[in-house]
Amino acid sequence: MQTGYYAATGGMVAQFNRMDTIASNLANANTTGYKRDQLITGDFARLYKTAQSELPIQNQTEEAAQYFNRALSRVPQITDSFTDHSLGSMQRTDNTFDMALAKEGQFFAVNTPQGVRLTRDGTFTINDEGKLVNKQGHEVLSADYFQTKTAIKFTAQDSIITIDKNGLISSNVPDSLQMSANKKLLVVEPQNLRALKKEGENLYIPESSDPLTPLAESGSVMQGFVEKSNVNAVNEMIALVEANRLVGMYQKAMDSQMNDLNRDAIEKLARKG
Repeated sequence: MQTGYYAATGGMVAQFNRMDTIASNLANANTTGYKRDQLITGDFARLYKTAQSELPIQNQTEEAAQYFNRALSRVPQITDSFTDHSLGSMQRTDNTFDMALAKEGQFFAVNTPQGVRLTRDGTFTINDEGKLVNKQGHEVLSADYFQTKTAIKFTAQDSIITIDKNGLISSNVPDSLQMSANKKLLVVEPQNLRALKKEGENLYIPESSDPLTPLAESGSVMQGFVEKSNVNAVNEMIALVEANRLVGMYQKAMDSQMNDLNRDAIEKLARKG
C-alpha cells in the first residue's frame, strides 16, 4: 500500500473544503451582518488520542488500546468548523429603520415560514401593511411577541420614529412632536453560540431548547447604522492562495507516488527478473 498517496489525497480533500469555506466568506464580504466561517484541520493521530480509551474493541483492554495505525496517523482532515461571531465595523446610514447591534453574541429575531430565526442584519423596512420586516419580508419580532403574537406596526401618521439603545421604539403623537412608546424589539443573546446553525439569507436557526428570552437592557441597538461583515478580504485572499498552493503540492506528491515510485519499482523488478 502506498501510504504517502493516501495521505496526500486526504490533505488535498481538506484543502478543497477549506477553499470552499474561504470562497463563501469572500462572496459575503459585503453582506450586512455576515459572520465568517472557519475550519479546523487536524489529523488521525490527534483524533485517536482523544478517543483511544473508548475504542470499539472487545473488552476495552489495555493491550487493545495500544493499537495505533501509524499509516494513517498524519493524514490531514477537517476536524471541526465554527463561526467567528466577532463584531464587524459599524457603518452610518442615517436610515430610520437601519439598526445594528454593538455587542457580540446578540441577535434580532424574525418570523419565517420555517419558524423563528435570528439575524445580525438590521436592514429593516416597512411593508404595505405597516409591519416592520427584514429584506426578505420576514416580520421583525417584538419583545412581547411570544405572549401577544402581535407585530411591530406603524401608521402613516408616524412621521418621527426613534429607537433607543435597548430597542424601545417611540413614535410621535399625530400632529405633534410629543413621543409615545410603541413596541420594543426582541433582542436575544443565545445561551450557546456554537449551537447556532446557518440557514442562508443571513439567518441562524436557534437551538430548540433555547427559550430566546428578551434582554431587558441590551444596551447595543444603534439606529441609523448597519454592521458590516467581519470578513477581512485581504486575509481571506492570502488563505485562498495558501490553500491553492497546498493543493498543487499534494498533487505533485500524488504524482510522484503513482508514477515515479511505481516506475522505479517496476524497473527494479524487471532487472531482478
